[in-house]
Amino acid sequence: MIDPVILFFIFGLSAGLLRSELRLPPAIYDLVSIMLLLTIGMKGGIELAKQPFLELLPQMLVVIALGIVLPLIAFPLLRYLGRFSRVDAASIAAHYGSVSMGTFAVAVAYMSARGIYYEEQMPLFVVMLEIPAILVGIVIAKGFSKETNWAQVGHEVLLGKSIILMIGGLLIGWIAGAEQLASIKPLFFDLFKGILALFLLEMGLITSKHVGSLKKYGLFLIVFGISMPMLSAVLGAGTGCLLGFSVGGTAMLAILAASASYIAVPAAMRISVPEANPTLSLAASLGITFPFNVVIGIPIYYAMAEYIHVFFGA
Repeated sequence: MIDPVILFFIFGLSAGLLRSELRLPPAIYDLVSIMLLLTIGMKGGIELAKQPFLELLPQMLVVIALGIVLPLIAFPLLRYLGRFSRVDAASIAAHYGSVSMGTFAVAVAYMSARGIYYEEQMPLFVVMLEIPAILVGIVIAKGFSKETNWAQVGHEVLLGKSIILMIGGLLIGWIAGAEQLASIKPLFFDLFKGILALFLLEMGLITSKHVGSLKKYGLFLIVFGISMPMLSAVLGAGTGCLLGFSVGGTAMLAILAASASYIAVPAAMRISVPEANPTLSLAASLGITFPFNVVIGIPIYYAMAEYIHVFFGA
């Protein structure tokens, strides 16, 4: 059975491909995005308060290393197999080293619906994975150039909408705790799946706009948009297993590694590498990888995590 929130995405994608006039008003989409990111952050913050920071620090460093490695793997594949220019290969690689908030939200709903436990620090790891891939992508594209406005890049990365909402939610959940947040639970927590359904409806409509780009840029982006997430998921699941995570936590880290950014990285690349073609990155990350992950990939990555735990006796 397909989760209803996935059906909303398929509905939006179908409506967009059929050139329907269906659209969510921009203000509604912004509100839905804000509520979604705050809710995920608060959920993580509530559980994060129970975790000693010094125990989390080694895990955070390993996750940051994963965020550095992923774009370094993607870049040569794009540059030498895909024959993209250096700046385009670097830009796309940065997208695939970073994370998709939408995919993470679907994963949270998937795990919750099935009662699957996963480690509470996963929202923190979303932030940890978002930043290094952007910096690696910029360095690959331009090197340590004096022309790069690192202050502006840092502001865009650290204070961008998605990151600041996630961090804000984490801090609110961490400081207030579950009891103090009970008064707003009906709005944020109880309506989470309904909010996610509206978000995915609009994401389906947005995705349909980028599918057409694949006709122009050929088969390689389609193959890369599916195979790179699978490879990244293996690395993410292996990392989760080495860190001693549960099956659910291992699967969640695999999902994060397999996702590709379509919000924070495009904004950062627009500032730092304006010569890169954003259509290529969005066609792959939003036109191929996002629908693959939310419809097919998440169950595959969970099964992968189960297999790794059985194989290694974790």
